Amino acid sequence: MKHLYCSIFGHDYRITKRVTYHVKEYSCKHCKQKVTTNGNGKLTPLTPKYQEINALLEKIHYKRAQRRKPILNR
Repeated sequence: MKHLYCSIFGHDYRITKRVTYHVKEYSCKHCKQKVTTNGNGKLTPLTPKYQEINALLEKIHYKRAQRRKPILNR
């Protein structure tokens, strides 16, 4: 039934994880399909390859944000 709803009305994606400001992971509210944004900003299925890429991006983004933080507090 869940897949039938999505095939008729389309997926209802919700943000499940913010990797960076531009890259996010989404999950469909009904069928739980997971997608992410690729390099072009389009939605692609969340494969193990993209999970690894997103994990590395998140790590780099977090480290840069931590380095910038003391500079902004001056």
